Amino acid sequence: MHTTFMRFLGLAAGGVSLAGGAATLAGASGLPIYVALAGVLLGAAMLMAPQLGSFARYFTVFYALGYVGLGLAILSQPVLPAGLAAVVPPPLTAFTAAAFGLLAMLLARVPVFARIFAIADPYFETKDRGTLKMPLVGPVTLPERWIAYVLLGTIILINLGQVAISVQLSYWSRDWLDAIQSKNAGEFWRLLFGVWVPWVAILIASNMIEFVLVGVFKIRWRAWTTSRLIARWLDDGTHYRLQFNGHANGGAVDNPDQRIQEDVNKYITTTYSLTITMIQQISTLISFSVILWGLSAALTIPGTDTKLPGLLFWISLAYAALGTLITHLIGRKLIPLNFRQEQYEATFRFSLARLREYAEPIALLKGETAEKQALGQRFGSVISNYFAIIGVQKWLTGFVQLYGSANSVIPYVIAAPFYFAGQITLGVLNQTAGAFSRVDAALSFFIDRYATLADYKAVVDRLTGFDQAIATAIERRETSKIVAGEASGTDIDVPALSLSLPEGREIAKVEDLALKAGERTLLVGPSGSGKSTLFRAVAGIWPFGAGEIDVPATARVMLLPQRPYIPIGALKSAISYPATPGTFADDAIRAALEAVHLPALVGRLDEEANWSQILSGGEQQRLAVARALLERPDWLFLDEATSALDEPLEQAIYAAVRAKLPQTTVVSIGHRSSLISAHDRRIEMKKDDTGLFRVVDAPIVPA
Repeated sequence: MHTTFMRFLGLAAGGVSLAGGAATLAGASGLPIYVALAGVLLGAAMLMAPQLGSFARYFTVFYALGYVGLGLAILSQPVLPAGLAAVVPPPLTAFTAAAFGLLAMLLARVPVFARIFAIADPYFETKDRGTLKMPLVGPVTLPERWIAYVLLGTIILINLGQVAISVQLSYWSRDWLDAIQSKNAGEFWRLLFGVWVPWVAILIASNMIEFVLVGVFKIRWRAWTTSRLIARWLDDGTHYRLQFNGHANGGAVDNPDQRIQEDVNKYITTTYSLTITMIQQISTLISFSVILWGLSAALTIPGTDTKLPGLLFWISLAYAALGTLITHLIGRKLIPLNFRQEQYEATFRFSLARLREYAEPIALLKGETAEKQALGQRFGSVISNYFAIIGVQKWLTGFVQLYGSANSVIPYVIAAPFYFAGQITLGVLNQTAGAFSRVDAALSFFIDRYATLADYKAVVDRLTGFDQAIATAIERRETSKIVAGEASGTDIDVPALSLSLPEGREIAKVEDLALKAGERTLLVGPSGSGKSTLFRAVAGIWPFGAGEIDVPATARVMLLPQRPYIPIGALKSAISYPATPGTFADDAIRAALEAVHLPALVGRLDEEANWSQILSGGEQQRLAVARALLERPDWLFLDEATSALDEPLEQAIYAAVRAKLPQTTVVSIGHRSSLISAHDRRIEMKKDDTGLFRVVDAPIVPA
């Protein structure tokens, strides 16, 4: 549908252009040839262009509709009532619309812009629905992409209107200064109160409306993008598999927290700012270039009778081009430096967080000296790279300041000879200088924002890399040769399975293994034999290997690792995890704590803290078992989940699991012989002649 609509709109743009151009050539009221030519190019590009992403397509369609609408209005102007004909925009606006449409399509073909647009595309094509509170109307529920379209389109129109106001004020400034020069008091006051005051009032009101709309648009975009990225990162264990990307793609993703929180915010803020600013600057460039070209029409090169069409425009173009080239030569090193700076800062911040998390073992080991040395090295990278940035930035800042300061003088220096020669009035001198400044400011877009663009490029690269890493992890899951089948009975069956490490080395084979429902099984074997890997394969998060694992369709499986995850927050929420807060009654939570011998925590359910810092390793493991008592899974896999407990307490916990979860099948990994009595069956990972570990039944030998 999108392609069909684009082609239809391309035909419409081409048809309006041909009709308008033909009317002009025939001497009738039509479109200027440069406007018609721009429309023909836009229509042809839309007909021939391949599928565009949603972000680029939005701008293309927006401006193509604008061009068609403006073109029809201009062609209809002779037959419109006088009141309507007076408000039809000049042909230059149609040319601007066509230019922007072509620019959007062109940028979509440039690799760096294609990456920028690709990050934005999902928001502008989402099928999610959102609610927008509208003044005088109330909440309105629409597809989120339509809310984005309306907000962004309104903001663009406001910005284009502000450019139009600046053009009007340029002419006002010329006439006002001419009134001062000719001492025409009546015209002076009329222009002040009859022209300047209304336009400035409209400008202020539009800025206030734009401020609100921009805030709403950016926070909605950030909220949706953040939620999407978090979902892609967390869904189906993708966050776990990301750590293995280093083996396949030359490096795992660093600091996903920074990319989600900081980089998304930077990307949206900067993308919006650069997009809208570029639209403003290009509109300004086109509008004031026409003014500057027109002002140059009657000028001769001082001291000669030679006229050069667009003299002032060409001077401003050459001046800005020279400044842009020098800026790039000075600042091009900033892009890799900014990328590395964000990496070093994030690594240093993460190291500090890890230090806080492991404060106790570091203190027990007297590891403060080693930690200070490691932190010093990481912060040293931050400092050295920062000074490298400063070394480049100082020259860039100096040149940009010189260029900016010169801009307030250069336009008058260039226009003054024409004033002194009597070719222009004071008002025209001021308008010429103002138009030159606006054109040069538009052409200097790259110069003024070089440092921002360098940092932005680093942000885009990080987000693109993160999204690609997530896609790789998802693809690894979807293409994994470990197939999750559906068991015909109540047992978990592993007919044939090979387990590999991320680099591809096979470590274990499992054949004809049946974990029987109701039978408590203990898995033993040496470290590195693949015991935990087998558990993770059964849980569905280990992608490396091949074979089949058949689990009963309705079975609820829960796996408790050796080191449990304890989220920050209220204690009862930490115990209820992964269920949402409020799933279990407080009385049930207290009973679970009593069952796992944590009576001291019963009265602290509403206390909020970083419990992984407060509870000992054994207490954390018992809290994790309390979760299982609340969840009541059909299958409970314990991967050395009681290793931090002494043997009597460990036996008490297993007794509690048996008493509270009589219908739950328990499968354990453990090394203690005392665990044998808590299980009905013992299986072992044993190395064969090929060096691979295989699962074999082992006798139950009383401890």
